[in-house]
Amino acid sequence: MSNTRLIFGFHAVTSRLRQNPDSIKEIFIDGARSDQRVRGLTKLAESQEMRLIACDGSRLTSMVGNDRHQGVVANIDISRSYIDLDDVLDTLTEPARLLILDGIQDPHNLGACLRVADALGVHAVIAPKDRAVGLTATVYKVSSGAADTVPYVAVTNLARTIKQLKQQGIWIIGTAEDADYDLTHFKIQGPVAWVFGSEEKGMRRLTRESCDQLVRIPMLGSVESLNISVSVGICLFETYRQQSVV
Repeated sequence: MSNTRLIFGFHAVTSRLRQNPDSIKEIFIDGARSDQRVRGLTKLAESQEMRLIACDGSRLTSMVGNDRHQGVVANIDISRSYIDLDDVLDTLTEPARLLILDGIQDPHNLGACLRVADALGVHAVIAPKDRAVGLTATVYKVSSGAADTVPYVAVTNLARTIKQLKQQGIWIIGTAEDADYDLTHFKIQGPVAWVFGSEEKGMRRLTRESCDQLVRIPMLGSVESLNISVSVGICLFETYRQQSVV
């Protein structure tokens, strides 16, 4: 398996430059662009002594498989991006706020979830290594840099990881349409990890059984479900709101 991956778009590449520049092997820039955004990124890259390669837009499109690269593509070394969950938890100075995604398949959904997680102060996103989309170039693009700012921890055994989190005093809250508890009448306090299942099947049985509590989002209209990133945003905002009350 290759240890390199392409990321693209100004947000993703700029964030990587600021957060983890050592993982960037080279940056490809559309030679036809000379606007302020390109000049700003070029200046930042040169300050890091980064290798810059000018090329035409068609080559960039061929590299990433679409034309949404905005004229900038970076080749990164993913072996320098490994994050251990204990490393995250050991550095916290406040109660943990975690997001567990059990088998998200759509890179757009994962990217949107990472973006929401960044906005609402999530300390880490946890997901299984198998049967999940992982950090693809599209995820980096959609996340608008959040894939670099929010630690993404891929684990071999999700149920075992949840058990370990519970042993550390972190409350595991799963989301399910048939849950008895309504989010609006549910008290959230202390270290917490929210669990969301895949787009079509929801949480796997073992994951669901590992949760301390199941909660549902009230649905007042005619639709039966929400996009997962919307659901994540609602639950994380309610967590932030409750924990911010003095």
